[in-house]
Amino acid sequence: MAQHPDNLYAVVPAAGVGSRMNADTPKQYIDINGRSVLAHTIDRLLQLEMLESIVVVLDQTSHNAGLHIYENPKVTTCIGGGSRAESVRNGLQHLQGVAEPGSLVLVHDAARPCVRTEDIRRLIKAVGSDKNGGLLAMPVVDTIKRADAGMHVTETVDRSHLWRAATPQLFVHQLLLQALTDALAAGADITDEASAMQHAGYSPKLVECSADNIKITTATDLALAEHYLAVQASQRRSE
Repeated sequence: MAQHPDNLYAVVPAAGVGSRMNADTPKQYIDINGRSVLAHTIDRLLQLEMLESIVVVLDQTSHNAGLHIYENPKVTTCIGGGSRAESVRNGLQHLQGVAEPGSLVLVHDAARPCVRTEDIRRLIKAVGSDKNGGLLAMPVVDTIKRADAGMHVTETVDRSHLWRAATPQLFVHQLLLQALTDALAAGADITDEASAMQHAGYSPKLVECSADNIKITTATDLALAEHYLAVQASQRRSE
């Protein structure tokens, strides 16, 4: 498959409430430099010229007022479900009848506004036509300890083959939709799209990404994301 595939779509699950942020507003709608986290995230995806469209999955009480990024004709919305997996499934179903057979779909966290488009392009190139799909990830660099119920260390875990899963994650649209549908029906513990594909018997490929592709979860993460966005903007201006 070429580096710039035809029929590439994106789904951005943005229906969560972000309870760990302890804020009045869901984290994806918090302001960074005059724009919401979600708007920054969508803007990164829109930089992929090969992208056909983006489906932003919202909750019933949409907070999209004032998000002018939605005025882009490539951006559509649908309503999410009670979990991330259900929301992504809804987004994929929204693409039914639009995405052609064999189309690829990027699923990207709404709260990862710092993802580098060059990393996404490397993911697309690395996965190619592999039906296993793939995901951006970062190698674990910290020493990992396993603890017992009393919080005493029982083991130092070998980290040489451990990775922190990130997004986007890239899969064939119909294969991912079927994998999520089956996993949800089976009551499987699905924490990301790769785990649904693993449940279906696939082995997604890991593609290393920059460490600044953080997921905003706490107020500290918000400050860090603001810093990374400023650094990245400075880097682009100097290129």
